[in-house]
Amino acid sequence: MAVKLDWLVEIRGELTQEEAAEKCGISRSTYANYESGNRVPPVDSAMKIAQGLEFEKHGLDWTVFFDQKRFETKRLKEVI
Repeated sequence: MAVKLDWLVEIRGELTQEEAAEKCGISRSTYANYESGNRVPPVDSAMKIAQGLEFEKHGLDWTVFFDQKRFETKRLKEVI
């Protein structure tokens, strides 16, 4: 079951997926797959996205893509 990365949508803000992908140096379809939760980015892509969307301004870094507790918490909230 894919879990949409709402936090990534929030960080993207008013940028379109195309604009965000361009800032990160990846294709729009690849970015969209990550944002929708259909795919997990490899480390190099996670680092590009973190840099391109300035995760540090939000107190995050590229490892957030691999933080399973974040996803488990989201699923738990959906169940409750």
